[in-house]
Amino acid sequence: MRAKTRAGGATGSPPPAQGGDGRSNRTPALQINPRMIEMLPVPHRVAQDVLVRHHYLHSMPGGTKLTFGVFTDSRLRGAVSLGVGPINGHRLVEGATRDDCLTLTRLWLEDDLPKNSESRLLGVLVRALRRSTRLKFLLSYADPGVGHVGTVYQAAGWLYTGVSEAQPLMDLGDGVPRHLRSVGSAFGTHSAAYLRRRGLPVRLVPQAGKHRYVVFVDPTWRIRLLVPVLPYPKRGG
Repeated sequence: MRAKTRAGGATGSPPPAQGGDGRSNRTPALQINPRMIEMLPVPHRVAQDVLVRHHYLHSMPGGTKLTFGVFTDSRLRGAVSLGVGPINGHRLVEGATRDDCLTLTRLWLEDDLPKNSESRLLGVLVRALRRSTRLKFLLSYADPGVGHVGTVYQAAGWLYTGVSEAQPLMDLGDGVPRHLRSVGSAFGTHSAAYLRRRGLPVRLVPQAGKHRYVVFVDPTWRIRLLVPVLPYPKRGG
């Protein structure tokens, strides 16, 4: 099986021109199984609409760089977003800069897609980024607070590097917990004191650390990983 794509640059270059159904007019499909599931670049607004409605967090993080739609028979069945992620994420790898990595911030697929579709998509995504960008690695996180251990990353062969440092979320008075990155993107700062001076009833929402996974887009950078690779966590473990 051969999968072809032009995934776009890691610096957030706009995706190719889109057709009326949200699909790219110029980017070949990423065919990942016999049922013709395809992953194509889509505008930010298309992915945002899907993820805000269906992903369990019901939000789109700030700092999003690349967005993809997942299609079967021209029907949009899911979405993927990649963004800047934690400010110090690049420091997990020796010599890396912030431009060398992105974080898989959202992944949602309809429940009736074939088994293992998510892990298959992750594999195709990494290969596409390897061909079309200068990215060295991707990060992603699984939230044990909602029962997630990162099963799809394990199935795709990502490396488990333990639990990340916990960061609080921020409630701006509307009951919606937001990542500090998203608040900073919207207001230019995530300083609680500054936002309170502007009249926002800010409340910090404590969070537990999350399971952290790494995959190397450039396999030669694997030896630069500065943290140990650990056994995969299990549900209920």
